Amino acid sequence: MKRVGVLALQGDFEAHRKAIERAGGAAVEVRTAAGLDSIDGLVIPGGESTTMLKLLDLENLFEPLREFGLRKPVFGTCAGAILMARAVTHPEQRSLELMDLVVERNGYGRQLDSHVARIAGPGLDDFEAVFIRAPIIRSVGPSVRVLATYRDAPVLVEAGRRMAATFHPELTGDLRIHRLFLEML
Repeated sequence: MKRVGVLALQGDFEAHRKAIERAGGAAVEVRTAAGLDSIDGLVIPGGESTTMLKLLDLENLFEPLREFGLRKPVFGTCAGAILMARAVTHPEQRSLELMDLVVERNGYGRQLDSHVARIAGPGLDDFEAVFIRAPIIRSVGPSVRVLATYRDAPVLVEAGRRMAATFHPELTGDLRIHRLFLEML
């Protein structure tokens, strides 16, 4: 059984851990660079991306996480997708640059603009997507494949062994997206 780490610094990492386990993976919480050594892939959960950056720096995890993401599968949701992008806007901030994406923070608006939508994509008939202060992917590079869109913007993308979602799949009972990530391992 493949071991999937869930970055457990901030955000709803517990919901991801449970979803990975229900989807058939072995999930472990990762809080240090040493924790990256024993896993086959990593989930970077939603949360607040600027807070996550501060915590990555505090724990000396930024570079080890980037190096891990260049070698092994990574799945980022919401703030995790922001951290994986090549460029971040609204406002600009640094990122891990693991996927050729330009992402706008809080693209759909403020907290009260958070919502749930029904979405369909190739091989993903009609699934529920929970958008909480969600980013919008404004552009994708040629190496990125769009798996699902919402309001004409990509919301689920993959590039090789990396995947990003601008919504929170861990907040629904649907395990198809977590299973997609497990298939990358």
